Amino acid sequence: MSWKSLAMNQEKTNLMEKIVSLCKRRGFIFPGSEIYGGLANSWDYGPLGVELKNNIAQLWWDRFVRRRDDMVGIDAALIMNPKVWEASGHLKEFSDPLIECKKCQLRFRMDEVFVMTPEGDVADLKELVCPNPRCKSKGNLTHPRQFNLMFKTFLGPAEEAANIAYFRPEIAQAMFVNFKQVLDTTRRKLPFGIASQGKAFRNEITPGNFIFRTREFNLMELEYFVKEKEWKTWFEYWQKEMREWLKDLGVNLKKIHEVEIPDGERAHYSKRTVDFEYEYPFGQKELYGLAYRTDFDLKNHEKFSGQNLKYRDPETGEEFWPHVIEPTFGLDRSILVTLLEAHHEDGDRTVLKLPPRLAPYKAAVFPLLANKPELAKLARKIYDELRQNFMTAWDDRGNIGKRYYSQDEIGTPFCVTVDFESLEDDAVTVRDRDTMKQERVQIKKIAEYIGSKLSE
Repeated sequence: MSWKSLAMNQEKTNLMEKIVSLCKRRGFIFPGSEIYGGLANSWDYGPLGVELKNNIAQLWWDRFVRRRDDMVGIDAALIMNPKVWEASGHLKEFSDPLIECKKCQLRFRMDEVFVMTPEGDVADLKELVCPNPRCKSKGNLTHPRQFNLMFKTFLGPAEEAANIAYFRPEIAQAMFVNFKQVLDTTRRKLPFGIASQGKAFRNEITPGNFIFRTREFNLMELEYFVKEKEWKTWFEYWQKEMREWLKDLGVNLKKIHEVEIPDGERAHYSKRTVDFEYEYPFGQKELYGLAYRTDFDLKNHEKFSGQNLKYRDPETGEEFWPHVIEPTFGLDRSILVTLLEAHHEDGDRTVLKLPPRLAPYKAAVFPLLANKPELAKLARKIYDELRQNFMTAWDDRGNIGKRYYSQDEIGTPFCVTVDFESLEDDAVTVRDRDTMKQERVQIKKIAEYIGSKLSE
């Protein structure tokens, strides 16, 4: 590897370290249960992180549900009847090949361990080295075995087979199980979709890379029901919509690779899958997925439940199972790529150039000098008025330059400073995060001014 390549790899590693550090230091994302030593790959969203998370989720909901007349939403339970997972194939198919090191006892996904020979064969187990950097023993890896990724639990006080249940590994099945109820109550006609957001759980063998792969994660997903003959048209449509959504997050599409998943590697329900992969600092890996699920889910749930889940065409009277196009968006991964794309360094200034509508705080208000009551009083009045319209920060610590840089680091688009002139001309200085340009704005027009900038 060349020195140039080594330097680039180090720069990427440093970027992840900077993101993780910034997230903890400024209240975006904290290690879970940290005062008790933490829990591996468990993360809690802090005061700023929960705002960023909610802003992204809300933007997604506005774009794909509220602004459309062919989409409705649901919010389903985390635990469903176990028969749901039997019908969906998860109890049988939802697994990863697992390899265990006999020396350190750690388990790994097969694709993290196996290497291919030049002839295309899998390397001999005796020649493979344990991926654990603290072990690195050779020849101690077991043969792969299937490991089901579902989290098992029990309903009721007795841990008996009859009481087994599972935390949902995906949020799609609730949309299929509720298909008939949604259809009956909304009278939707094809094509139409059902959208949902929420938690999912997978007992991942080797989670890691911050919030990229965790055992508890957040999804934003929709199932779009179409006639079979129209699936290709709608697949291409949603592929384009997913690209447009990435632009909303501020993602450079040059870092996105749409990868066609070949036969034999797709999920058991999929006839076509395209993965949207992103160039993370730790490599090109999946961000989103787009799948053509055919009529697999509705057909199987009808078979296992005995309920009629067909759609009746109002014009022809024909009954059939609609086919499904499924765009899946990971919310946590959306947050991660948004932070990676927004992170910039300008000399000693770190700036999160978040799209303004996604920023945790839309504005920050400062009195030029904290020890001047007349400035603090006016600034506090402006602050109280602005936060009725959008999230607004208050800061009267230290000098004005440090306050600007502090807000730059958390992505606040606009800083409003009340100075001595404000007492005379009823105007304030509004500073733009990205350009650092300052503009004088009348106090009575601040909310309107910032609001117009946020909608650009």
